[in-house]
Amino acid sequence: MSDAAVAKGEGWTLAALLREHKSAVIVSFIALTVAFFLLFFRWHFRQMGPSGFSVRYPEDWGHAYLVPVISTAFAWKHRAAIFGTRLTRFWPGLAMLCGGIVIYSFFLFGFPNHMFQGFASLLALAGVVLFVGGPKFLGLLAFPIAYLALGVTVSDQVMNGLTFQLKIMASQASAVVLSIVGIDNTVAGNMLTIFTRSGEEIPLNVAEACSGMRMVIAFIALAVAVAFFGLRYWWQRIAVICLAIPVALGMNVARVVVLAIASMYDPELARGEAHTLIGTLLLVPSFFLFMGVVWVLGRIVKDDRPEHAGVSA
Repeated sequence: MSDAAVAKGEGWTLAALLREHKSAVIVSFIALTVAFFLLFFRWHFRQMGPSGFSVRYPEDWGHAYLVPVISTAFAWKHRAAIFGTRLTRFWPGLAMLCGGIVIYSFFLFGFPNHMFQGFASLLALAGVVLFVGGPKFLGLLAFPIAYLALGVTVSDQVMNGLTFQLKIMASQASAVVLSIVGIDNTVAGNMLTIFTRSGEEIPLNVAEACSGMRMVIAFIALAVAVAFFGLRYWWQRIAVICLAIPVALGMNVARVVVLAIASMYDPELARGEAHTLIGTLLLVPSFFLFMGVVWVLGRIVKDDRPEHAGVSA
């Protein structure tokens, strides 16, 4: 790019900068990345460190390790548009960055809240991208940045509010399924009682057995990833994402039923790590269910138009 073009404010593309000033760009990127992680180190350590939420509660938040990988993969998929966009210094991005830092500091020192700290760090990240590259550049990276929010641990108050009714629905549905397969049972709130043929009563706490209902965020993250990687149109993507909660509900009904049947043979199978193992195994058919829906939706509409570089419609 000529000096005259730069003087007119047309800006450089990221690809041009890498060609002309590769070493400087790489060093600047590394320095900026290190500075960002140091600034928000405490949040990242509490989320993904050796004693972080993702390690202590892998069933609930273990998927957070995969979220940055998926986010980066999506950005890489659209690298042609990202590297070909002209970068323009956009000063309001600096205000967004400062706002994210201020909000992060407030929820770190003033009113400690891990969830809001995570969202504030993403606001700061968006501010950096906006400041460095301008609105169009941020638009191309908006989805990868927004997707990172699915790796932020949600507070217990919010999760309990979201999942309580789903657990009640799962307990009622589990009782119906058990009755259909010929197992006598009663349900009262979150307590499911199994009656064996010998007359023994086996209580099953559905709230604990259905703890995988908290995996609803992981299912949403899976659905969003499948939708945006496998489908072209927004209506198709929305249809797949809307399946996340029903699939999570169905998975937990299956979990409760399996645990109830297992408890008839050995009550200890419904305790400890059994429900975690069963819930993890049931992620496999859930994934293939999503892929099956993607396969069907992808064939409803035939599109012979060539793929363009950049984010699809």
